[in-house]
Amino acid sequence: MTISPIDLASLLCSRLCHDMLSPVGALSNGLELLAEEKDPEMRARCFELLEQSAKISADKLKFFRLAFGAAGGFGERVDVGEARQVIAALAGGSGRITLNWAVREPVLPKPAVKMLLNLASIGMDALVRGGTLDIGAEVNGSASEIAVRATGPRIAFDENIGRALNGTLPPQDLSSRTAPAHMMYLLASQAGGGVQYALGDDALVLGAVLPQG
Repeated sequence: MTISPIDLASLLCSRLCHDMLSPVGALSNGLELLAEEKDPEMRARCFELLEQSAKISADKLKFFRLAFGAAGGFGERVDVGEARQVIAALAGGSGRITLNWAVREPVLPKPAVKMLLNLASIGMDALVRGGTLDIGAEVNGSASEIAVRATGPRIAFDENIGRALNGTLPPQDLSSRTAPAHMMYLLASQAGGGVQYALGDDALVLGAVLPQG
């Protein structure tokens, strides 16, 4: 039994809406406060909060565009610099994560970029108390190899995400939280490759090989 494309798309849309709710809600609340506030210092603070919420919203939309969408068309290669900027913005926005980037390729196939972004997102989510996110990728022949390592004082990793990554989570158990991982499983399977992960006390390592992308 497999999940239908429509159901998977619905779960991914739910994930997008869930992640966008907080920054967009903060924008709405900020505008309401600004309309009522008369004190110059408080108004300046409201503008600062609005600017922060707008940046977070834009960064998240850029991420979803590359990680879930069809940015650049189908079958294209993607500028790795764009993916790095998105990940750096999200990691830097938390103020708790140090990003180490080890990707020398200037461009990667779109499936590889989607994989890199989604694995990086899982790594960032695992660093609930901050830490270090190491990201590497290279192309060997026609195969793209991606590795993400999240290291920190506490690693939070839902085992269902791991099961979704390796294709052992039943479709009926998929949720908006695990749908991106299942999408990565499908992406790797269609390319003739796979996704693996290893969880330790203070580190989560994620890796993928895409022989055809």
